[in-house]
Amino acid sequence: MLRTALRNVFAHKARLLMTVLAVLLGVAFVSGTLVFTSTISAAYQKSSEKGYSHVDLAIEPPSGSAAAEPGGRPGEVKRLSQATLDKARALPGTESASGSVTGFTALADKHGKLVGKGWQSSGGNYDAGRNGRGEDARYPMKHGRAPRSSDEVAVDSATAQRTGFKVGDTARMSVDGPVLKQRVVGVFDTDDGNVAAGGTLVLFDTPTAQRLFAQPGQYDQITLKAADGTSQSELKAQAKKILPAGSEAVTGKKLADDQSEAIKKSMSGMQTAMLVFAGISLFVGIFIIANTFTMLVAQRTKELALLRAVGAGRRQVTRSVLVEALVVGTVAAVAGLAAGVGVGAVLRSLMGRFGAEVPDGPLIVDGTAIGASLATGIVVTVLAAWLPARKAAKIPPVAAMSSVHAAATTRSLVIRNTFGALLAAAGTALVLYGAGMDDSDTAKLPLGAGAATLLIGVFVLTPLLSRPLIAAAAPLMRIFGVSGKLARQNSVRNPRRTAATASALMIGLTLITGMTVIAGSVQQAIEKMATDALKADYTVSMANRSPLSPQVERKLAHDDQVESVSPLRNSPARIGGSTEYLTGVNGGSIDDLTDLPFVSGGWDGLSGDKAVVDKDTAKSKGWKTGSTFPVVFEDGKKSRMTVAGVYEGNEMIQGIMLDTGTLDPHMKQLSSMQVMVKTKDGTSDSAKTSLERAMGNNPAVQVQDEKDVSESIAKAFTLMLNMLYGLLAMAVIVAVLGVVNTLAMSVFERSQEIGMLRAIGLDRRGIKRMVRLESLVISLFGGVLGIGLGVFFGWAAGRIVGLSLSTYTLVLPWDRLGIFLGLAAVVGMLAALWPARRAAKLNMLTAIKTE
Repeated sequence: MLRTALRNVFAHKARLLMTVLAVLLGVAFVSGTLVFTSTISAAYQKSSEKGYSHVDLAIEPPSGSAAAEPGGRPGEVKRLSQATLDKARALPGTESASGSVTGFTALADKHGKLVGKGWQSSGGNYDAGRNGRGEDARYPMKHGRAPRSSDEVAVDSATAQRTGFKVGDTARMSVDGPVLKQRVVGVFDTDDGNVAAGGTLVLFDTPTAQRLFAQPGQYDQITLKAADGTSQSELKAQAKKILPAGSEAVTGKKLADDQSEAIKKSMSGMQTAMLVFAGISLFVGIFIIANTFTMLVAQRTKELALLRAVGAGRRQVTRSVLVEALVVGTVAAVAGLAAGVGVGAVLRSLMGRFGAEVPDGPLIVDGTAIGASLATGIVVTVLAAWLPARKAAKIPPVAAMSSVHAAATTRSLVIRNTFGALLAAAGTALVLYGAGMDDSDTAKLPLGAGAATLLIGVFVLTPLLSRPLIAAAAPLMRIFGVSGKLARQNSVRNPRRTAATASALMIGLTLITGMTVIAGSVQQAIEKMATDALKADYTVSMANRSPLSPQVERKLAHDDQVESVSPLRNSPARIGGSTEYLTGVNGGSIDDLTDLPFVSGGWDGLSGDKAVVDKDTAKSKGWKTGSTFPVVFEDGKKSRMTVAGVYEGNEMIQGIMLDTGTLDPHMKQLSSMQVMVKTKDGTSDSAKTSLERAMGNNPAVQVQDEKDVSESIAKAFTLMLNMLYGLLAMAVIVAVLGVVNTLAMSVFERSQEIGMLRAIGLDRRGIKRMVRLESLVISLFGGVLGIGLGVFFGWAAGRIVGLSLSTYTLVLPWDRLGIFLGLAAVVGMLAALWPARRAAKLNMLTAIKTE
């Protein structure tokens, strides 16, 4: 039986090729994902370990909010002092100690464009020691020297190479809005992970960095290098004696381990997402594999019956089919693993092409990738073949030889349809139940479970659904004459096979459609929110959404084009027993810049101790217009505010708002999250240019009108959707192979019938047209089901999104839905090319003699 099974594998090489490809693609996606994420993770971990090679101990400031402590000021950030650094340097086990302070620093290239990724553009200090003439071991100078005055900087060597900056050049940069023109006096090397990922690092002298990012004499962290003969644990024991209250001493080894763990966690999200799509591809592949083995077993029914007649038992027949599946799965899994290694290498190089630089390191193919890939390919194939094998073994030899087993019994169809209807009904009920819930977190479980159940239910019901849906295409098929009529009849002749083939495409299109509907609806909801809440012509903010300097507001207010301006400041305060954020606005102009509906009261009189509150906050606090509440400001001063109005807030504007004249004196560091601007002549190119010129043509500052905001939102969603389309394309490719596989085997099964059609006058062109139309009908059937389910799931998921996004409404992207249906048609036409050509080339006399 083993020899027979192995001979069958090699005897049906062409027919099994599609199965091998289906498994190979799924396994390649799994192994490629694991290799890619392991390689990137290892490269970053190695880079982070190098970054801590000069650190034996780090002193960290107290963590948590000072507002939680008795007498603590709301939002107060605790840092380390110069005194602590001096004590650290004086420890007997210390060879050297450095204090560091960091923050966002946007660097412009020589063409005025932002360098790096915005979020990864950072600045820090070069610690030159007590006398200001020492060396900072963290940043060895490659060219030039360290910065020593407020107008000097050093840039990392990777950034210098990308931008062409050299010692002596003048670089334009920004920390909180205004442009700084600094002279480049040095180029340094660093193992900083952000720089390795394509970001930038600019170093100032310590006093300048403290002024820009913290307060004079304060540090975010102090790092120590141990003297010869002193271990990290010994140095830690010494440092405990000088630690400020609440501070912590952490060894360099633990810092490196923590960063490695953080990198693993950050990569796990990407890995999980990619593995989900790999799972989808394999899930789709299961249908194809099961379909292939079902047809192979059906074609060899007489052969298996003969084996039973000469003494082979049911288990032996089952095992022979499973051995074939094992061989096919093993070959496909090994090939898929090899292909996956190539996929991982390509993905890594593509990251560089898209500007996301990765630290150097070898390609990592670990035991997890090998084991998971082989197990996935082999197990999936064997499981997919088990049901056809078991079914084949149950056929009595005499019945198999006389082919009375061919048609499915009425009882089996009734059972299948009943089971499918129950699953579909249960899935629909769960989806509707989840969509009707008021808590989005609680609704996710029934919605996800319902979607999976409904998808399985529809798959079970597809043989039943195929007849009426494909029959609807009859008028169109009549246009193609005999070929069209035969194609329609062939597509419903074996409903189970048609269903299995169409289901592969259905799953892919369900996911693509659902995601497109949700993304499009969310995008429009955010755009509507932006246009409904704001009357301002422009909003001005930093590229990475960090705070803006108050100089920005002052410069804009003095611009000839500007009619009114208001900042949006954020300042922590303690109200009752909790910390809340107060929003400072210009009470005199805010009404001209926003369009927020008020439940009661209004903007009038927003000055002094008056405040307006959004409806949700007012409800949670039990406030109404005229209510008073105590507040402890950021500087610790106490006051009592009166609610002057309650407004309908949204995700863009909400919270407690008061006049900047009241809030500003209490802010420790005056800054704005954004500035709203209304110009005299509305939006125009000249007005925008004037505002940008007032900002010094700063690449770190964004001046956006409504159209810019809309385009930036659209760009983000388009990027996300394109990534999803790329990943889901794997499932569609597998589905194409399924259609090709089904048609090829169908042509093989119907060789005698095709020979008879040729004999009675149907020419080769008619045969080709018949096979192509059959493929087209099956693909469109899967496409209609997939798009319909995708729209339903998109609607249900949108109900949950609408709980947190008040402007959300369902938007059906008819143009994209049309493209998806067209894609299904293209899939059908492409998949039919080879089977149709093969059918047309059959010798009619040879085909008629085929059993």
